[in-house]
Amino acid sequence: MKIIFESVLRCPFCKYEKKEIMKEDSCAYFYECTNCHNILKAQKKDCCVFCSYGSIVCPPKQGKL
Repeated sequence: MKIIFESVLRCPFCKYEKKEIMKEDSCAYFYECTNCHNILKAQKKDCCVFCSYGSIVCPPKQGKL
């Protein structure tokens, strides 16, 4: 299975979307929106902001699918 490293994060506060590159071996617990500057935090059920707000889940989780 091919791992995808690009994900589009969508801010739940202002709905701004930005393409970001994910790290291969770690999760991002926090992310600052470049538009409204709110800090996004992973939801309780998720390991990182990409799993909560991204178009693609993080690489560690992709490897488990």
